[in-house]
Amino acid sequence: MVKIYVDADACPVKDEVERVITRHQLETYLVCDGGLRPSLNPLVQVVVVTQGADAADDWIADHIGREDICVTNDIPLAARCLKQGAFAIRPNGNIFTDDNIGTALATRAIKEGIRETGEMTGGPPPFGKADRSKFLDRMEMIVQEAMRP
Repeated sequence: MVKIYVDADACPVKDEVERVITRHQLETYLVCDGGLRPSLNPLVQVVVVTQGADAADDWIADHIGREDICVTNDIPLAARCLKQGAFAIRPNGNIFTDDNIGTALATRAIKEGIRETGEMTGGPPPFGKADRSKFLDRMEMIVQEAMRP
């Protein structure tokens, strides 16, 4: 049975995830370091990890399995999930794959270096309706693929 793991602390698509998992009756874990209200949906479990760098990421990586799905913006977490045969998708609907994760990790490292020098101060573009729509479409596609025998 496919399970969904959400890196939930700053995830803007928790409601959209819940719509998809309810339609497919998929067990889901919202993993955070606190401050998240429990869901009334019996398919959703809120997992509160101890605060600390990468605690939620470590919990997800330790529990995710082959064909499960991780919703995250965290590129290193996505890489860990892909190594275990899971799927990984960003809240904006962009899908991490074995073909693009290396480039994503390298780009992240380059941008981190540039930020440290103070040359780059802007963040990602604002999250909007188009991102939500794209996420719903791509999440549905991944769920269908993960559930194939």
